[in-house]
Amino acid sequence: MMGKERLYLFDTTLRDGNQTQGVDFSVEDKRLIAEALDALGVDYVEGGWPGANPTDSAFFADPPKLDRAQFTAFGMTRRPGRSAQNDPGLMDVLNAGTPAVCLVGKTWDYHVDVALGIEEAEAIDLIADSIALTAGRAEALFDAEHFFDGYKAKPEFTLKCIEAAYEAGARWVVLCDTNGGTLPAEVENIVAEVARRIPGERLGMHAQNDTENAVANSLAALKAGVRQIQGTLNGLGERCGNANLVSLIPSLMLKRELAERFETGIAADGLKHLTHVSRLLDERLNRAPAANAPYVGDSAFAHKGGLHGSAVLKDPRTYEHVPPEAVGNRRHVLVSDQAGRANLIMRMQEFGLDIDPSDARIGELVAEVKEREFQGYAYDDAETSFELMALRALGKLPQYFVVESFRVLVERRYNARGELITVSEATVKVNIDGERHLSLGEGNGPVNALDYALRKDLGKYSDYIEDLVLVDYKVRILTSGTEAVTRVMIESADAAGRRWSTVGVSPNIVDASFQALNDSIVYKLYRDGAPAGDPGAAE
Repeated sequence: MMGKERLYLFDTTLRDGNQTQGVDFSVEDKRLIAEALDALGVDYVEGGWPGANPTDSAFFADPPKLDRAQFTAFGMTRRPGRSAQNDPGLMDVLNAGTPAVCLVGKTWDYHVDVALGIEEAEAIDLIADSIALTAGRAEALFDAEHFFDGYKAKPEFTLKCIEAAYEAGARWVVLCDTNGGTLPAEVENIVAEVARRIPGERLGMHAQNDTENAVANSLAALKAGVRQIQGTLNGLGERCGNANLVSLIPSLMLKRELAERFETGIAADGLKHLTHVSRLLDERLNRAPAANAPYVGDSAFAHKGGLHGSAVLKDPRTYEHVPPEAVGNRRHVLVSDQAGRANLIMRMQEFGLDIDPSDARIGELVAEVKEREFQGYAYDDAETSFELMALRALGKLPQYFVVESFRVLVERRYNARGELITVSEATVKVNIDGERHLSLGEGNGPVNALDYALRKDLGKYSDYIEDLVLVDYKVRILTSGTEAVTRVMIESADAAGRRWSTVGVSPNIVDASFQALNDSIVYKLYRDGAPAGDPGAAE
């Protein structure tokens, strides 16, 4: 049996990914992400453009210590009218002293005519001179900008450009679909033609995602001969982004037709950290991970329909193309009005309930879920409220306290400075072990005031909820009109790093909020093993 072919992965998150709208990496962001990519096992980490901006200059002045990956600087070929040695921009890139340097140059005659305004022969000289100088100092890569558009317009000129880079000493000639408009069949055909003139082990592919085909185009190029793939974490990049390495890597390693033929620098243990690395990037960007992201999203291995849940309970392969653990993800069995007994059983098993599948209470719980979702409750994203409902149905949830009543007042008045303000006050009566606790809270709104009042004095439970914080609050109006039904979703967290979501539904937004707030507190007490109250005393 022949050995596997080596496939090289080039990450440009810190350069091309930094061109994403709304993304602006700090030096520390870049360092952390570069180290995570290195630990994952990619072959090249492109750090940015030395000299282009203060952040990149500072990053290259004190580069990250990478154990596996080649730290790579990005720049452009020399300008017209200057020699390579006398181009300050090019020399800034080369003087960064990185093991690898990637230079971009124009290979579409339209850009040469319009953007550069020079003859085609000079455009080829820009590439050859710059790559020759680079190859004497570092591993040289050439990004053939707009290669596919150029090839379709004037193939003889575009091929002369990349051949000049190859002959000048480029380790990799990277074919760039810069505008992202080329389709997979075109990519495969064009790359196959190029591979007849430049060996595939010297060719790379850089695909933009403007037609949602960047991953498909990368795989098409691989099939046609390239042996380097460029991309970014989570598909970051200019406009619609780049080929998503988080999708490509597991496909290369877990799909038999690819895994049997190619090997990457990423080990199986590294693959298990893929979900962590993907979410690490989102954390640095302060954004929520995409739930529907292939392989690593929360929905990637989520099962909602009862038919699916029943089959997965018997064998996950019935509705999962790879095991979620292989990429560091986990299975989610969702609870909804589409769920059957199997979904509920699997979900209860996930949170540690030992349940007899024949227990009649499961059927009652299924009916309750369907009825409550008809009323507007949603447990897909509020699994904690479902867990509490299941525990109550099975008689396994202690009663900690009883809220006898609550009242919320909203007053609009003038303060001492004559300013018109709105003040909210909430009063909550809570019975704990037969003892009534009356709490008053003020807030900038009725829900905020109710939250303060509910948690202000819970007697023996106060210490348990001291580190409880509300981190997100979402309201959705389910029906129209002034009598609309409202659904409130609350996300909570504690000092242990746990996060959980609860839901409440009511025509009254304050009442819906109270349901979700109450569930949040009860869950915190349950998970921290708080002692049960005295039900008899509380009645």
